[in-house]
Amino acid sequence: MIKTRRKGDTDIKSQTAPAAVKSKSVVFSKPTVEDGAGMWELVNESTLDQNSAYKYIMMCEFFAETCVVAKEDDKIVGFVTAFIPPERQDVVFVWQIGVHSTQRGKGLASKLLKELVSRPGCKNVEFVEATITPSNEASQALFRRLAKSYDTKCEVKECFSEDLFPEEGHEEELTFRVGPIKH
Repeated sequence: MIKTRRKGDTDIKSQTAPAAVKSKSVVFSKPTVEDGAGMWELVNESTLDQNSAYKYIMMCEFFAETCVVAKEDDKIVGFVTAFIPPERQDVVFVWQIGVHSTQRGKGLASKLLKELVSRPGCKNVEFVEATITPSNEASQALFRRLAKSYDTKCEVKECFSEDLFPEEGHEEELTFRVGPIKH
């Protein structure tokens, strides 16, 4: 099967141990509304906070310039949803990163973030921000690695306290701010 690529798509070859195994390619692209359901399904198969399917479709429609999907054999294996806050045009705020269990440990989340920052919609972005709970060590490490890869800072500050959340047991959310990033 021949896979067509759109302008701006990026190929990343996955590493395979035996030479007899055919190498698969992960393709990064701007999401379409048709990708929303696949993003939602990936989240529902994971431990990520679940949002409605509508949220993913809406992000694909209205924030496609600041979102990225990663596909292998036309199946979504990762994504990042993000937006540029209207009051802070130099920031891209990462809402959620999802990576399929078959892709974990391959650096896909880091590649998704770098792809996001390299997009034309982020050309004026100097900072990448996200809120992360204290127990989410994997995401904390991801943002610290991002800062290291751009040779910049990762600042952490309080954002949303536990008492703001209506459900019991929701941890506080800390803001991780990476930057300034030089393109």
